[in-house]
Amino acid sequence: MPWKDWIRTVEVEPSLYAADFAHLGAQIDVLLRAGVRIFHFDVGDGHFVEPITIGPIVLQSISKQIHDADAHVDCHLMTEHPEKHFAAIAAAGGDSVTVHYEACDDLPAVVRAARARELQVGLAFKPETSAAYAAHAALASRVDMVLCMSIEPGYSGQEFMPEAYERIRTTRSLLPPDVPVQVDGGIGPENIRAVRDAGATLFVAGSSIFGREDLPRAYRRLLQELA
Repeated sequence: MPWKDWIRTVEVEPSLYAADFAHLGAQIDVLLRAGVRIFHFDVGDGHFVEPITIGPIVLQSISKQIHDADAHVDCHLMTEHPEKHFAAIAAAGGDSVTVHYEACDDLPAVVRAARARELQVGLAFKPETSAAYAAHAALASRVDMVLCMSIEPGYSGQEFMPEAYERIRTTRSLLPPDVPVQVDGGIGPENIRAVRDAGATLFVAGSSIFGREDLPRAYRRLLQELA
């Protein structure tokens, strides 16, 4: 199923990197009941980004729960040579892989490798990377989605970089309407509407959901800001 069929105009994606892993299944369940359709799953390799985060073993343990609720897992690969992980991600139940512009010497080949595993493909780019370069690479490689990072990738809980607004606007202006723009980093009720107004339709939210006591309420608060 393609990205365009997952999105109900806009989607808030809880970032599982920020979850309480002692209660991961329970937290996913309450968010599914609240209406979450897409979960964001961050994979860090300790090389492309400093931290080593979660990987296919964790993904395998939760993907059936998510799929049984007709929801999806969006895997953000903050890794060198991301194509090396596609087989494991697909086997563990990932629905989409987002690779970094900065990590791919041959992006078209990486995209082909993902599609060979029947994965949707996104292209992410760091704050210091030109939005125009990333958007043109996305167009040339025919990716399904573009992720504009509004923090330095790697650690959850960072503050949104205000200069990201212009990068989001540039990205949106250079892509066709059927390629959504996702934003990841520092998204909360105080800025999510402005991020949408800049052109995003996919919003990754970590601390602003999992850092609250009432997860469904925090998720719905973000949706209300977009109404």
